[in-house]
Amino acid sequence: MKRRDKQHTQRQLRNSYFTTVISIALVLFLLGSVGYLMLNAQRLSNYVKENIGFNIVIKDNVREVEVRRLQKYLDASRYVKSTEYIDKERAARELQAQLGEDFVDFLGYNPLLSSIEVKLFAEYANPDSIKNVEAIFSSFTQVKEVFYQKNLVQKVNENINKISLVLLIFSALLLLIAIALINNTIRLSVYAKRFLINTMKLVGATKGFIRQPFITTSILHGFVGGVVANIMLGGSIYILHKELGGFIGFDNIELIGILFILVIGVGVLLSLISTFFAVNKYLRLKTDQLYF
Repeated sequence: MKRRDKQHTQRQLRNSYFTTVISIALVLFLLGSVGYLMLNAQRLSNYVKENIGFNIVIKDNVREVEVRRLQKYLDASRYVKSTEYIDKERAARELQAQLGEDFVDFLGYNPLLSSIEVKLFAEYANPDSIKNVEAIFSSFTQVKEVFYQKNLVQKVNENINKISLVLLIFSALLLLIAIALINNTIRLSVYAKRFLINTMKLVGATKGFIRQPFITTSILHGFVGGVVANIMLGGSIYILHKELGGFIGFDNIELIGILFILVIGVGVLLSLISTFFAVNKYLRLKTDQLYF
């Protein structure tokens, strides 16, 4: 009978440890995911901005050698990330593919002009800088017209700022929720052992002595929960990187390592603080107060 009771108690303790660790791990996984998203926010912002392109339309009488010279000049500019020359024939083929009709054969000539598609570095992809760049491009003698989607540039910059603000607020709220969830999980775990705390207090154990095993266990819970969260986070990052490629960064191992250390550190710290206050609460209570 005693052996059965002992086995039942050990099973309950294992279940309690498992539940606590998993609860902490899930909360830390959410925190880590938001942290990783914030680390990639600038990368995502740059990716979007650097895909906003200029179309520099070249005059009809300009020789190709002059266009190539202009393209090399643009490639050497500090604000240009990449350029692509599209001659008249290629432009016609692309438009024919879109229309599904041979308009060159119908018209008897190719009315399209050659162009250079230019993409800027992210730091120059804002309305003010783009106006200056547009003025520079328009000043070239080979250029007939400079075209880009002004509304798109403005909307992209506005939306990126809004998303950054929302992400910051969401991160702060999630941190508060994480603290509350981990705190409640730890408090429930300590609550189940309140009579053990009271018994140790009655036999003359000091507060530090009573606290010690709970503190040690809380550190272990936080550490293991952090490791489990990092395993889930690492797997999620790998899958996202595989599926989305350039959108999600997996190449900065040092940054990811720092994030993993922070996840474990936050897990240990929150678990430790919550346990300390929860144990102190029951150390202050009298025996008759433990039943309420």
